[in-house]
Amino acid sequence: MKLILAVVEDKDSNRLIDALGKEEFKTTKLSTTGGFLKEGNTTLMIGCNDDAVDEALAIIKRNSSQREQMVAPISPMGGNADSYIPQPINIEVGGATVFVLPVDQFFQF
Repeated sequence: MKLILAVVEDKDSNRLIDALGKEEFKTTKLSTTGGFLKEGNTTLMIGCNDDAVDEALAIIKRNSSQREQMVAPISPMGGNADSYIPQPINIEVGGATVFVLPVDQFFQF
């Protein structure tokens, strides 16, 4: 058995949960916050048999889109902020960060 942890952007979470549910993957949704952009993410915990991991990963990949977003960098700490002129930069956001972990034991009470 495996535990899949998938960190996705909030915008993709409902579509992904619906797609996983249609294929009878049971999911637990956790609200999380990313460290870089400090924006909301969703972390999904998906338990599945070893032979279903590839199917789950394919569903995650199909339903987690990457896109570009303009962000303004945070002003420097401790420096002279008077001369700091923030230039928005284009970064890639979205997609999914996925961890597949072995499960030694599973209990359902």
